[in-house]
Amino acid sequence: MKKIVYPILAAVLLTTGCDSVLEKQPLPSVTPVNFFQNRDDAEAAITAAYDALQQEGTYGLDLIAIGEMPSDNATSSNDDVIPLDKFIWRPTTKQVRTIYTASFIGINRADAVIKYVPGIEMPAARKNEILGEARFLRALHFFNLVRLYGGVPLRLEPTETAEPGALNLGRASTEQVYQQIVDDLTQAAELAPAGSANDRSRATRGSANALLARVQLTQRNWGAAAAAAEKVISSNLYVLAGTPKELYPANNNRESVFEVQFAGADDGGNIFPDVALPAPPATFSFPKFNIPTPELLGGAPNGADTATYLATDPQQRRTDRRWAFVGVKPGGRDHVSFINGGKNASNDNDKGAFVYKWSGNPNGFNSADNTYVLRFADVLLMQAEALNEQNQSAAALVPLNRVRTRAGLTELTSTSPEAASQTTLRNEIDRQRRLELAFEGERWFDLLRYARHEAATPSVNHPKDAFDEILAQLGRRDANYLLLPIPQQETNNNPNVTQNPGY
Repeated sequence: MKKIVYPILAAVLLTTGCDSVLEKQPLPSVTPVNFFQNRDDAEAAITAAYDALQQEGTYGLDLIAIGEMPSDNATSSNDDVIPLDKFIWRPTTKQVRTIYTASFIGINRADAVIKYVPGIEMPAARKNEILGEARFLRALHFFNLVRLYGGVPLRLEPTETAEPGALNLGRASTEQVYQQIVDDLTQAAELAPAGSANDRSRATRGSANALLARVQLTQRNWGAAAAAAEKVISSNLYVLAGTPKELYPANNNRESVFEVQFAGADDGGNIFPDVALPAPPATFSFPKFNIPTPELLGGAPNGADTATYLATDPQQRRTDRRWAFVGVKPGGRDHVSFINGGKNASNDNDKGAFVYKWSGNPNGFNSADNTYVLRFADVLLMQAEALNEQNQSAAALVPLNRVRTRAGLTELTSTSPEAASQTTLRNEIDRQRRLELAFEGERWFDLLRYARHEAATPSVNHPKDAFDEILAQLGRRDANYLLLPIPQQETNNNPNVTQNPGY
């Protein structure tokens, strides 16, 4: 999305738009009254809201780092992310600040759309779609915030004044934030564009229902999660790509439900590929982020030609198409989800295993590779999990097997060892989520879900949870590290915001 800057709403709203918007003459003083005049202004404002997803503090870098680095999927010797890997983050840690700040920038832009677009004279159908898209985006930002920080201020109006009463909101409860997220997504599922087989660049009703499924799964509302996932599946707008290799890099393919768009150098581009890939193809050689762990890769040094975590039979270890060797690339041996670098490496920074799901041109921290937020395989696995937790194991096998067979694995039946009980099937669903979605920024959030599931239902025992990683790094099961601290600058500037326990 091309960028254009308007000094709008005194809240640093960065507005982007299409060519018709770019042709408009700039206003000497932009206020809500004179900016939100017509359809072009509404389109520019919603594009600005999408643009917030490209920030370094959101899906341009830091959400992918925080979604993997604390987990068992990834490690790094880079000082920028060691605090995430070793659980030594503090209120002053860079990602703690940037994710919080960037998310509220995105919320503020969505708030402006929700407040002012209803007053614009334009076709009602498109107006409603824009409002649905804005509610999806606001829900996504609040969801990322509540999973990482717990309750946060519920800013539902754009910031238009420096008055302390407007700026210094206190923290809402976790339950209140989740209720707002569900309300926004419920409306988005009614208002957003219906979508089509060729439309993946904007939020749609399918995107809203897929995110709602993830939200309900996180809250252990199993029936609501299964119902939301079923709406996505039964829409018949999404299908699994033929092979896992077709998925990377993300490019609005038929499996994509929602992804963040990057245009490359013309738009600032995606930072993440250059901080994750070896050189070549990366522009520079330095210790990279999100290095795959040997445990994930099957315990073999520098990666392996086989699949991975808790494989139950030799066939799975050899034939999983998400991890099998498929050829040699300039950076090394291509295993779909990772690349085993070293072929042309000049130093140790570029040897070993590296994430390869952003496999296009890194382009000097300006990659045009998109980033998945939601894809159809995730929806199928969410439905399988939600059904199994309701003791509907036979029904759960249907979506689970769709993911397994695309990966080249055999179908499970009710007599398979993995389906012998609710517990064994839960373990298999956890395993497939890890293998399918590795490095896409969801593993730490899954481990957090599992820890809270076990706390809520003591009879449940997931193979891995967040406490396992906290214990491995800190030597204790410290529940304070299930949340990030509130950034120091926020507690300094807002006396009504309290710090999370332990910080």
